[in-house]
Amino acid sequence: MSAGEPAQAVSIRRRLGRADLREVPEVRRQLRELLRQWGRPGRSEIAELLTSELVTNALVHTDDDAVLTATVGPRGLRVEVRDFVARRPRLCVPNADDGTHGRGLVLVQSLADAWGVRAHGVGKAVWFELDAGAA
Repeated sequence: MSAGEPAQAVSIRRRLGRADLREVPEVRRQLRELLRQWGRPGRSEIAELLTSELVTNALVHTDDDAVLTATVGPRGLRVEVRDFVARRPRLCVPNADDGTHGRGLVLVQSLADAWGVRAHGVGKAVWFELDAGAA
């Protein structure tokens, strides 16, 4: 374990209001505080970006609340955004004419060490992981 790395998992859990995009900067701030202990600034920036993408997707593409859970521990970071809509997100190639739309999951796929979607009773959770040992 590296200096500054938490000996055990620490996490945040936050309920996100329906379609409230004002939540995104606050989630980034809370995640930044959580990751300060991690001691991997480059990875922390990636974590903030990917978390923003998952939160924004959940708030824009569902008509319900969502729940963010972020956990950092000796093995790395896991972020999960759970919503209450069973429809799975689609990974699509962004269109150059679409501005910034359609790139969220492509970024997650490109920058995360692992990611996926899992169903749960009344919806789904989209998650990603960043390994502690990765550069």
